[in-house]
Amino acid sequence: MAKVHPQTFPSSSSPPPLMEITSRREVYTIWMKSLVFNGNGCTVYDSNGRIAYRVDNYACKCSDEVYFMDHGGKVLFKILRKKFSVLRLWEGYRCTDPGLEEKNPWFRVQKARRLLSRDRSGETIVWVGCGKEYKIEGWAHKSEYRIMDMAGGLVAEVKRKQTASGVALGDDVLSLVVEPSVNHLLIMGLMVVCGLINHSL
Repeated sequence: MAKVHPQTFPSSSSPPPLMEITSRREVYTIWMKSLVFNGNGCTVYDSNGRIAYRVDNYACKCSDEVYFMDHGGKVLFKILRKKFSVLRLWEGYRCTDPGLEEKNPWFRVQKARRLLSRDRSGETIVWVGCGKEYKIEGWAHKSEYRIMDMAGGLVAEVKRKQTASGVALGDDVLSLVVEPSVNHLLIMGLMVVCGLINHSL
């Protein structure tokens, strides 16, 4: 299987800051591996092969508390699983200052329950927050899914990464395409929650 190697930078330079919202489509590579030895998490690379974001879950997979960081290790938001909720619910909190997160959740992800249907091929997850709603459709447990707005418009898509010749890489190397004018951090948060749901983080 092809390996993903992080691009290193001289001590005098650092990757340029990434914009949360851009006017063009962005493509990221998701490596479902932590940069920490024997850790759990994932590493996000931008289209130039630079480390953009990372998740290092030092405890175990499917943790109830996960931190999402930039390339330098600064925490951007925290995701908590609500243990005592009747429904499977995760909440994301922005971290504006070191060690300090906002009191109100930035987003919520609730896994839909299909009590009357045996079709588990297209699990739907609904995100509610900031006055907007999104749904996640597809094979989330196979790390291939689409994030849609409630009108059915495509917002982002996750699927296995392929080489230029069309050869699919391993199950732990994914491609994330984010459409223009979409908050990248929000999409990253939804991607992390999907990873927690399908036990890959």
